[in-house]
Amino acid sequence: MKIASALLPKTLAAAAALVALSVSCSLAQAQDSRIAWLSTERIYNESKLAQQAGVKLEAEFKSREKAVQELAARFKSASEKLEKELPSLAEGERARRQREYFDLDKELQRRQREFREDLNQRTNEERAAISDKATKIIKQLAQVEGFDIVLQDAVWASPRIDITDKVLKALDK
Repeated sequence: MKIASALLPKTLAAAAALVALSVSCSLAQAQDSRIAWLSTERIYNESKLAQQAGVKLEAEFKSREKAVQELAARFKSASEKLEKELPSLAEGERARRQREYFDLDKELQRRQREFREDLNQRTNEERAAISDKATKIIKQLAQVEGFDIVLQDAVWASPRIDITDKVLKALDK
């Protein structure tokens, strides 16, 4: 047991040296590589396709949004009316009106949730279509310009390797 524990630090040191050598070799090879970066958020927010999708979604969901807003206004009105009249109501009438109020609240919450879920799903579908087109453009650009890797959503990237404007321009054609 003493021999194994005495050899462990030497083994770890040798392994660390091999890892360091491997990393330095990899870095030397990476210096010959061409790297590009793009901002997917800019693609989703600034491209003409994204703007058209936003207009399309707004038109598609306008009537449902209006219906939810009308239900919310009805709920607010019912809430104020119930609060005002509650002290003067008989017990049976009070219970019935509170039940109606809670049912209206549940209906409002259900419709709001369904609206958000449907809107999110459609937004994701539109983003997927934009992403598919952008991916094709990025692959073509990478082949033409000789990039070895194209990164997205980095914490920071030099403007020198940013190809977002090129992708936006190609998407907007």
